[in-house]
Amino acid sequence: MFSGLELLATAVVALDEAFVVRYANPAAESLLATGAKSLIGQPFLALFAEREALAASLREARTIHWDYAAQNVTYERVGREPLPLSCTVTRIDGTGYALLAELRPIEQQLRQAREERLVSEQQANRELIRNLAHEIKNPLGGLRGSAQLLERELDRPELREYTQVIIKEADRLQLLMDRMLTPHRAPHIEPVGVHEVLERVRSLVKAEFGTEIERDYDPSLPEVLGDREQLIQAVLNIARNAAQAGGKTILFRSRAVRQVTLLRQRHKLALELQVIDDGPGVPDEIRERIFNPLVSGREGGTGLGLSLAQTFVQYHHGVIEFESRPGRTTFRILLPLT
Repeated sequence: MFSGLELLATAVVALDEAFVVRYANPAAESLLATGAKSLIGQPFLALFAEREALAASLREARTIHWDYAAQNVTYERVGREPLPLSCTVTRIDGTGYALLAELRPIEQQLRQAREERLVSEQQANRELIRNLAHEIKNPLGGLRGSAQLLERELDRPELREYTQVIIKEADRLQLLMDRMLTPHRAPHIEPVGVHEVLERVRSLVKAEFGTEIERDYDPSLPEVLGDREQLIQAVLNIARNAAQAGGKTILFRSRAVRQVTLLRQRHKLALELQVIDDGPGVPDEIRERIFNPLVSGREGGTGLGLSLAQTFVQYHHGVIEFESRPGRTTFRILLPLT
């Protein structure tokens, strides 16, 4: 009956009427660092420091069908530091079991909440930008056409310089609007070699900025299913930001990571691509908004690069994370591997 819980990213244990563990899924084994055979038959309350308070909550949940969320429940690990967990308990009827308990590390719970908030904000921002871009494109065409007509009527060359400014700025805005609308193309999915993507970006950044990029690749990584051009663009936008920030050294690193949760889905294996630079770091005032459109820490920047990168990575069911301090900024792309 618990086959559906085997693939869950959340640690789940089933308890009987005496609050004894009768089932534990693989995520619970991993979180509690104990095999299912050792967990089954153990009193659930004995695992935690807050036994009396948790017992009262379990009794209440069993009696009135109430879901109980316990913050700061502490899992006591032998020989290791205690582990703070969030515990949610649900009564289950007609199964031979009494309660189902979900356990999450509090840090992981906060990370998942941040991911969900970011995805929601990205979707709202994309829709806003798409509508805005459509509204701006129409009058831009009229503005450019009027400037061209006006230029034909002007006799003085110095006045034509002003119409050329209008035309060039209209073209620049048109290009910006096109870039805003680009992510809405559906991905073309095919097997993609991750190091082929990184090498392409490496050559582009070197040609544009003259920046040498160091490499630390895991040659055993398999291909990822994805859109080659979108993945190249996502990595390129991050690497360009690193080069424009003034870092002298950029490092590309590839690794495989196991048992990772991406957008509430548990994956046995994921690809991790890192872009590391030694620049000044992300300004504090934009850290919480860095993936929003039109947010830039660089004068003259459009603020679209990281927003587009996040969009492309989310199309691949992945996430982008970053850590930054002066002298070391790491952007991490995580993509599921099958």
